[in-house]
Amino acid sequence: MRSRLALVYSNISYEHREILLKERPSELYSISPKGTVPVLQLQDGTVIDESIDVMKWAIAQSDPDCWYTDKIEEQNSFISLNDDEYKKRLDMYKYHERFPEGSYDEFQNAIGEILKTYELILSKSSYLCGDKVTLADVALFPFIRQGAHVDLVWFNTEFPILSKWLKIFQGSELFRTIMKKYAVWKTGEDGTLIQKYYTSNE
Repeated sequence: MRSRLALVYSNISYEHREILLKERPSELYSISPKGTVPVLQLQDGTVIDESIDVMKWAIAQSDPDCWYTDKIEEQNSFISLNDDEYKKRLDMYKYHERFPEGSYDEFQNAIGEILKTYELILSKSSYLCGDKVTLADVALFPFIRQGAHVDLVWFNTEFPILSKWLKIFQGSELFRTIMKKYAVWKTGEDGTLIQKYYTSNE
């Protein structure tokens, strides 16, 4: 999701190939042995197979609203916390039945500890790094959305400010654009050419 957000935001046309993770095509492994998504293959053959790297590559091409021009260290700190720790806790919370070493409540509390820090920050500013959207907000948004939807009542009750922040992104034209459903790609077929261009909010 966050890779697509960045590609559309940066006005980059690309061929989209939707796959089923339970039926990963051999073509995926041929360009990225990890077999994970997303994978972006550039025209020169370069392969980028981490979503945050796709985001940073895209905005290096075009960053119309200056998502990644200020407070770079602060932004990277948020992204590292999300990618290194929050995502681990999120998986344990979402798929708690796979982790018998803990309970659902324990995993919910663990994810809540991080969400509380965001709630406090957003009580003092509109976005994570101040009063404008940055890459950090967009990079974290899809994962906070996942955590929220495990138990939306709990999330909205415990984190009302973070909930309002989330709704801003969920209601955006950019989000609605990338949430379009695509048919599953099959070997030998062309993918879907994405040419929906973003209009700057400035």
